Amino acid sequence: MRDLEKERSFDKESAIQKALLLGEEMGELFKAIRKYDSTLGIDAKSKVGTIEEELADILIYVCAIANKYGIDLEKSFLEKESQNKTRTWKRSSSTVLLPRAER
Repeated sequence: MRDLEKERSFDKESAIQKALLLGEEMGELFKAIRKYDSTLGIDAKSKVGTIEEELADILIYVCAIANKYGIDLEKSFLEKESQNKTRTWKRSSSTVLLPRAER
């Protein structure tokens, strides 16, 4: 990822800039999901990427932000999953899964 960023001159962007761009990509993912959801319409002239493309873009920015802070994402993921395994999840009345501590 670092090599790819350097090759494209994206290595000069700050973490804040990358976070803002990540937010834009999230919006593009939402739009791509709307495109495939028959209950929500979008402007027919609107350029919309695929869900796969937008998820890949999001992953690129997540990795780039992690690199800015020297974070090993695999290690962080495994540690967080270890914590999550100890939590008890319960559905709220609105069907959103919440940890028991947040009820």
